[in-house]
Amino acid sequence: MDAVILHIETATKTCSVALSASGKLLTSHETSPDNYIHGEQLTIFIEKVCAEVTLQLSDLDAVSVSIGPGSYTGLRIGLSTAKGLCFGLKIPIICIETLDSLLTIGKVKYPRANLCAMLDARRMEVYTKSINGSGETLRTLSSSVIEADTFVQDEPFIYFGDGATKLKTIWGHRAAIFDSELILSAKGQVDMAYARYKNEDFDSLEKCKPLYLKQFGSNT
Repeated sequence: MDAVILHIETATKTCSVALSASGKLLTSHETSPDNYIHGEQLTIFIEKVCAEVTLQLSDLDAVSVSIGPGSYTGLRIGLSTAKGLCFGLKIPIICIETLDSLLTIGKVKYPRANLCAMLDARRMEVYTKSINGSGETLRTLSSSVIEADTFVQDEPFIYFGDGATKLKTIWGHRAAIFDSELILSAKGQVDMAYARYKNEDFDSLEKCKPLYLKQFGSNT
């Protein structure tokens, strides 16, 4: 198999791991509990996906990992696990911005719509990034306080992610659709990670770090 890549997603309470080969998803294992389980379950999930397709860690060609924004705790655990694997196996690491992965998932379902991906940043604040139906960026990655008329000029659009749930009421009158089925997953990394692998566009193992956006202590 060409380019066997392990994908790790721990930016939110969702703990998700996937395996791909040649840019095609092989298998995945994930859960979205009410609390953070990454420290206890991430390595177990990695072992499970490898076992499901009869692969060893030594068969990996690269590891991709979600680098944020998101949970401080989750991001640290995911990145440290990815770094440990890459260092031990002497393979490259590929860092993927979390909202790019979430937007990729959304675009599969809504290929021509304006998409607004959101992660919870507490209270009425979200980490957000938006693209139009052509995949062009409407709004760059930012931490935004959401009000009743926020992003009104982007309508109509689909909004989703764990930061979007709290907006269903205040945006109920808007030309905007909330999709609760679109959730963060390591599967959203597959296409981007494979494209970067083919281009040998790797990150520095020593320099890559979580993308927090907010100061430590303002989120989990």
